[in-house]
Amino acid sequence: MKTILKLEELGLFILGIYLFSLLSFEWWWFLILILSPDFSMLGYIFGNKSGAFFYNVFHHRGIAVLLYLLGSYFNIELLQLIGIILFSHAAMDRFFGYGLKYEKGFKYTHLGEIGK
Repeated sequence: MKTILKLEELGLFILGIYLFSLLSFEWWWFLILILSPDFSMLGYIFGNKSGAFFYNVFHHRGIAVLLYLLGSYFNIELLQLIGIILFSHAAMDRFFGYGLKYEKGFKYTHLGEIGK
Protein backbone atom coordinates (compact mmCIF):
# COMPACT_ATOMS: atom_id res chain seq x y z
CA MET A 1 0.00 0.00 0.00
CA LYS A 2 2.85 2.37 0.80
CA THR A 3 4.17 2.06 -2.76
CA ILE A 4 0.74 2.83 -4.22
CA LEU A 5 0.44 5.96 -2.08
CA LYS A 6 3.90 7.12 -3.13
CA LEU A 7 3.00 6.58 -6.78
CA GLU A 8 -0.17 8.60 -6.26
CA GLU A 9 1.87 11.46 -4.79
CA LEU A 10 4.32 11.23 -7.69
CA GLY A 11 1.38 11.46 -10.09
CA LEU A 12 0.09 14.57 -8.29
CA PHE A 13 3.56 16.11 -8.47
CA ILE A 14 3.64 15.45 -12.23
CA LEU A 15 0.18 17.03 -12.49
CA GLY A 16 1.61 20.12 -10.79
CA ILE A 17 4.43 20.24 -13.32
CA TYR A 18 1.91 19.95 -16.15
CA LEU A 19 -0.24 22.76 -14.73
CA PHE A 20 2.86 24.90 -14.36
CA SER A 21 3.69 24.28 -18.02
CA LEU A 22 0.38 25.93 -18.95
CA LEU A 23 1.51 29.20 -17.35
CA SER A 24 3.74 31.78 -18.99
CA PHE A 25 6.50 31.58 -16.36
CA GLU A 26 9.98 30.33 -17.23
CA TRP A 27 10.83 26.82 -15.95
CA TRP A 28 13.49 28.07 -13.57
CA TRP A 29 10.74 29.70 -11.48
CA PHE A 30 9.38 26.25 -10.65
CA LEU A 31 12.83 25.03 -9.63
CA ILE A 32 13.44 28.06 -7.41
CA LEU A 33 9.98 28.19 -5.82
CA ILE A 34 9.33 24.47 -5.23
CA LEU A 35 11.07 24.54 -1.84
CA SER A 36 9.69 27.93 -0.74
CA PRO A 37 6.78 26.48 1.32
CA ASP A 38 9.40 25.03 3.68
CA PHE A 39 10.06 28.54 4.98
CA SER A 40 6.87 27.92 6.98
CA MET A 41 9.02 25.76 9.28
CA LEU A 42 10.26 29.02 10.76
CA GLY A 43 7.00 28.99 12.73
CA TYR A 44 8.66 26.42 14.99
CA ILE A 45 10.80 29.25 16.37
CA PHE A 46 7.68 30.23 18.32
CA GLY A 47 6.91 26.71 19.51
CA ASN A 48 5.35 23.50 18.32
CA LYS A 49 1.78 24.82 18.18
CA SER A 50 2.53 27.81 15.95
CA GLY A 51 5.04 25.77 13.96
CA ALA A 52 2.48 23.10 13.18
CA PHE A 53 -0.11 25.73 12.27
CA PHE A 54 2.10 27.60 9.81
CA TYR A 55 3.57 24.41 8.34
CA ASN A 56 0.11 22.91 7.81
CA VAL A 57 -1.31 26.05 6.19
CA PHE A 58 1.49 26.06 3.61
CA HIS A 59 1.30 22.29 3.03
CA HIS A 60 -2.47 21.83 2.83
CA ARG A 61 -3.53 20.72 -0.63
CA GLY A 62 -7.07 22.04 -0.18
CA ILE A 63 -5.71 25.57 0.27
CA ALA A 64 -3.42 25.07 -2.73
CA VAL A 65 -6.28 23.92 -4.96
CA LEU A 66 -8.49 26.81 -3.78
CA LEU A 67 -5.77 29.35 -4.64
CA TYR A 68 -5.23 27.78 -8.04
CA LEU A 69 -8.97 27.75 -8.81
CA LEU A 70 -9.36 31.37 -7.71
CA GLY A 71 -6.43 32.31 -9.92
CA SER A 72 -8.00 30.45 -12.84
CA TYR A 73 -11.44 31.98 -12.30
CA PHE A 74 -10.14 35.54 -11.98
CA ASN A 75 -7.39 34.96 -14.57
CA ILE A 76 -4.61 35.86 -12.11
CA GLU A 77 -1.60 33.85 -13.20
CA LEU A 78 0.42 34.70 -10.07
CA LEU A 79 -2.30 33.19 -7.88
CA GLN A 80 -2.34 30.11 -10.11
CA LEU A 81 1.44 29.86 -9.69
CA ILE A 82 1.18 30.05 -5.90
CA GLY A 83 -1.47 27.32 -5.88
CA ILE A 84 0.59 25.09 -8.17
CA ILE A 85 3.76 25.52 -6.11
CA LEU A 86 1.94 24.75 -2.84
CA PHE A 87 0.18 21.75 -4.42
CA SER A 88 3.35 20.36 -6.02
CA HIS A 89 5.43 20.89 -2.90
CA ALA A 90 2.87 19.09 -0.73
CA ALA A 91 2.84 16.13 -3.16
CA MET A 92 6.65 16.05 -3.18
CA ASP A 93 6.80 16.15 0.62
CA ARG A 94 4.27 13.35 0.98
CA PHE A 95 6.16 11.28 -1.58
CA PHE A 96 9.18 11.53 0.73
CA GLY A 97 7.09 10.73 3.82
CA TYR A 98 6.59 14.20 5.28
CA GLY A 99 3.00 14.82 6.25
CA LEU A 100 0.95 17.49 7.98
CA LYS A 101 2.23 18.16 11.49
CA TYR A 102 0.74 17.50 14.89
CA GLU A 103 1.31 20.02 17.68
CA LYS A 104 3.49 17.50 19.59
CA GLY A 105 6.50 18.37 17.45
CA PHE A 106 7.91 18.50 13.94
CA LYS A 107 8.53 14.78 13.63
CA TYR A 108 4.90 13.83 14.39
CA THR A 109 2.86 13.79 11.17
CA HIS A 110 -0.39 12.41 9.81
CA LEU A 111 1.76 9.89 7.88
CA GLY A 112 3.52 8.69 11.00
CA GLU A 113 6.60 9.66 12.93
CA ILE A 114 9.52 10.94 10.85
CA GLY A 115 12.75 9.03 11.33
CA LYS A 116 11.15 6.01 12.93
